[in-house]
Amino acid sequence: MGPNRVYAGYALDLDGTVYLGDALLPSAAETISEIRGVGAQVVFLTNNPLHSPAEYASRLSALGVPASAADIVTPLAVLTGYLHRYYADAAVLTVAEPLVDATLAAAGIDVTSEPSAAGVVVVSFDRTFSYEKLLAAYRAVRQHGASIVATNPDPFCPTPDGGLPDCAAMLAAIEACTGVKAEAIMGKPSQHMAAELLRRLAVDAADAVIVGDRISTDVAMSVPLGMSSVLVMSGATSAAEISRSGAQPDFVIRGLADLLPAAARRGLPEGRSR
Repeated sequence: MGPNRVYAGYALDLDGTVYLGDALLPSAAETISEIRGVGAQVVFLTNNPLHSPAEYASRLSALGVPASAADIVTPLAVLTGYLHRYYADAAVLTVAEPLVDATLAAAGIDVTSEPSAAGVVVVSFDRTFSYEKLLAAYRAVRQHGASIVATNPDPFCPTPDGGLPDCAAMLAAIEACTGVKAEAIMGKPSQHMAAELLRRLAVDAADAVIVGDRISTDVAMSVPLGMSSVLVMSGATSAAEISRSGAQPDFVIRGLADLLPAAARRGLPEGRSR
């Protein structure tokens, strides 16, 4: 059963919530339009670092959900802020796809391929992961004392054909061979992503809701923020996982079609707190 009220702010996950693969999920465009129609704020969240905010916005717009880059929160924007704050003078070695290197370089961060020069290793969702990359990370951390920072904690990314190994798989390999754990992970449910989410929504956390398909990221992030949570069953989570989880969503729905109360779908913002 979904919420019986309309919130001032909605943080919507993308993969498995708004779309799956190249297809918009049922009623996603209509529901988002209705949310905006009653004056609520909408921000889109993703732990997937394979595309820029502008690319995500373009994809959403092409699918019938108008969006701008400012509406999208990804781990990469959070990552550049973290590196500037804690590693301002350090070179970064990446285990990642080219977008990560390009994003860091554009932010004025020194990117290196030399393990001995690296002060930090950034690990990301990487479909080009190789032994060569693992070896470089091993040497930077184990032999030269570099720290480890990861973009996101997801074990897999949901896709129509069953999913793809995500950042947690690459991170596990590096942590296993180095014996060193990542000091920070940027994506949901981290405090770093949470802070950026609240800044973008610009509403009281108690009047905002996170909507997503993962208990371990979407629902887990809502708890310390004091936000409500809605778990959608259109992506990565099974019914059995809900009963096993320590973090419990406030609401569970089949998909975005069930997110808004009937009154809101008639254009009446009943139940919204101000």
